[in-house]
Amino acid sequence: MALIVQKYGGTSVGTVERIQAVAQRVMQTVQAGNSVAVVVSAMGKTTDGLVKLASEISSNPNRREMDMLLSTGEQVSIALLSMALQELGQPAISLTGAQVGIVTESIHSRARILRIETDRLERHLQKGEVVVVAGFQGITDSVDLEITTLGRGGSDTSAVALAAALRADACEIYTDVPGILTADPRLVPDAQLMDEITSDEMLELASLGAKVLHPRSVEIARNYGVMLVVRSSWTDDPGTRVMSPLPQPRSLDGLEIAHPVDAVEFDTDQAKVALLRVPDRPGIAARLFGEIASQALDVDLIIQSIHEGNSNDIAFTVTRNSLNRAEAVAAAIAPALRYDPSPTSGEAEVMVERDMAKVSISGAGMIGRPGVAAQMFETLATAGVNIEMISTSEVQVSCAIRAEDCDRALAALCSAFEVTSSPVNQAQKSLAYADAPPVRGAALDRNQAQLAIRHVPDRPGMAARLFRLLADHNISVDMIIQSQRCRLVNGMVTRDIAFTVAKGDVDAAKAALEAAAPDLGCGEIVVNQAIAKVSIVGMGMVGRPGIAARMFEALAQEQINIQMIATSEIKISCVVPEEDGIRALQAVHAAFGLAGTERVEVPA
Repeated sequence: MALIVQKYGGTSVGTVERIQAVAQRVMQTVQAGNSVAVVVSAMGKTTDGLVKLASEISSNPNRREMDMLLSTGEQVSIALLSMALQELGQPAISLTGAQVGIVTESIHSRARILRIETDRLERHLQKGEVVVVAGFQGITDSVDLEITTLGRGGSDTSAVALAAALRADACEIYTDVPGILTADPRLVPDAQLMDEITSDEMLELASLGAKVLHPRSVEIARNYGVMLVVRSSWTDDPGTRVMSPLPQPRSLDGLEIAHPVDAVEFDTDQAKVALLRVPDRPGIAARLFGEIASQALDVDLIIQSIHEGNSNDIAFTVTRNSLNRAEAVAAAIAPALRYDPSPTSGEAEVMVERDMAKVSISGAGMIGRPGVAAQMFETLATAGVNIEMISTSEVQVSCAIRAEDCDRALAALCSAFEVTSSPVNQAQKSLAYADAPPVRGAALDRNQAQLAIRHVPDRPGMAARLFRLLADHNISVDMIIQSQRCRLVNGMVTRDIAFTVAKGDVDAAKAALEAAAPDLGCGEIVVNQAIAKVSIVGMGMVGRPGIAARMFEALAQEQINIQMIATSEIKISCVVPEEDGIRALQAVHAAFGLAGTERVEVPA
């Protein structure tokens, strides 16, 4: 007998008829010989209606009272579903988050789960009852027993956390789409359904498709080895499996506040090639990396900084034994990349550094925790390690440093994050995913804004101070790029640093940086809100040269200019003009053959 946790969203239980249909599906699962716990959201637009009621009473309602109000929505749906099951002759009981024992932090409206006390749940399951649980809510560990809500994605989070605590065989997420798609079908009509995707890929594609899974739920699934299945509420199709690695032994105490960093990795076989002052126009990255791909050279980190005037800097890392060929390609292309036809203009300049190392922190818990990258930069600064390149993704932050600093950096990072370090084994990773598609899916994020800090002093600790400042203002940073070009300003060597944040945070970020700029010794803060980020993700891109070149070529053919580039092992992201975002997504989706033959209809 298997233990299955099922979760149904608001549209799945939006009417009495739909609740009865859900009850029938739950019954079928029980009759197949399974024990079932069901997590449900509030009916349809109930939560929106409750928020509207609150706004009519108060323009700034108390968070505690909002939690008290919003938690009532799920109580309606769990009671009705329990009644529907009982009408079918299936014993069932509805339980609120408090009655289940979902214990959370004492933070209203966005609490994280500390633990789940499963005794009562297990008692009911052993009696053959279906337990219908209110998602999105919990109760504090304090004597006051305050009701809390989990914030965005709360019902998914509740379901996966229950599955982890009960050590369930699977957690099925039922929604109004047939599974996880290669892109958002509302933007890419020929997006196709995936049979499976790894949890790491799912985390990197946090904005994939119809946003059917919140990163918090995927994080828990990855940390505790929960098998996730995303299925349609309206069909019997198998949906998409989200595969998680076998987990390391991990306590269920502190369930959602476990260590955000799982590992520190390093690679001492790195060399850097930088092209300075390349033209800021479509096709440049495609040409450079197309030539590199033709030489079968595997590139690791790639960054492109924001433009200065009409030029950019592009830097990338390769293995040391590939450096001579990579330098030769860059040197051959550089003379053709004159960015200004005037006689006084300069050509693109090639810079090479042979003895480099890459140190990376990775972990599913990094998403939504602003201080993690800042802590990494602070740790390296305290150890006297200067950062020469930064590249980030949702679940990884990588820094290129001098090879002679690697041992010192590793010791400091392992101590700071209380983990052990391991060397990067690219050959092993390539072998493990040799049969995986190089690109699993593509995503577009139009909720980002770009900030650039000009003339940041080039010395250890500056990145740490900047991103600690933002973390202290609870601002999460996405892409971070450090320019390769140095400038002498008032006798001091400086670089520019650019990064992206959610558009809702851009004003607060700019204000905080401008207030601190005189003390930090930085120049002006430049903001660009008219951007979009297009990304491709796939475990299969590890060890396969030419993936980046195909992405850049697809954008070049559409005459779409790339404003920033950042990469991880399994993700390549480009910032493009906002007006070109959808076209960019469609272009890269087509370039990697992700289109399907059947159109997937997604409800509005």
